[in-house]
Amino acid sequence: MLIDTKEVSKTYKMGNIEVQALKGVSVQIEEGEYLTIMGPSGSGKSTLMHILGCLDTPTSGIYFLGGKRVDNLDDDTLAEIRNKEIGFVFQSFNLIPRVKAYENVELPLLYRGTSPKEAQKQAIEALNLVGLGDRINHKPNELSGGETQRVAIARAIITNPRVIFADEPTGNLDTKASGEIMGIFDNLHKQGKTVIIVTHDMEVSAHTKRIIKIRDGIVI
Repeated sequence: MLIDTKEVSKTYKMGNIEVQALKGVSVQIEEGEYLTIMGPSGSGKSTLMHILGCLDTPTSGIYFLGGKRVDNLDDDTLAEIRNKEIGFVFQSFNLIPRVKAYENVELPLLYRGTSPKEAQKQAIEALNLVGLGDRINHKPNELSGGETQRVAIARAIITNPRVIFADEPTGNLDTKASGEIMGIFDNLHKQGKTVIIVTHDMEVSAHTKRIIKIRDGIVI
């Protein structure tokens, strides 16, 4: 079992008000799965992704990632896990606008201590994998939305993570670019990657093999 949560809850404090974003969520995800977490705005799906992706910790409950308990770890340890085992693709791309595509992609390896020469080599290979071998020296503002998201995917896969999380990865794209991006995720799944997509788009979820539906902080 790659991901196993047991009665995970998350409560946020907003002044004197407590908001319970997740209410005792238990999910199990096997290595190599291709699935969607779906729910309306405010359902808790992004909160669940942040916890599963070790970007946040639950208020209560237990989370095992790859058989290791991670819900009680400190920020530095979680950051190390994210760098080694998890890749993220966001709706807003989260790229550095002033640097070239390959420089954005190589960053996770540089943080890991890989030599600049080797990091650049692997970044170019990752960009070739997503069909951007001829755009490696372009900055994000010189690329289309679909191309920018491909750069973000290349950055997510460069560390060979165990699991890739994508949060509304087609939300800012037109229909053609969305189809191309989902084709890349389809291929990553065929290569054996675990791919988890957070979306409210039924066309996106149709690509995946399983849907986890969440509403009002509860898996339904």
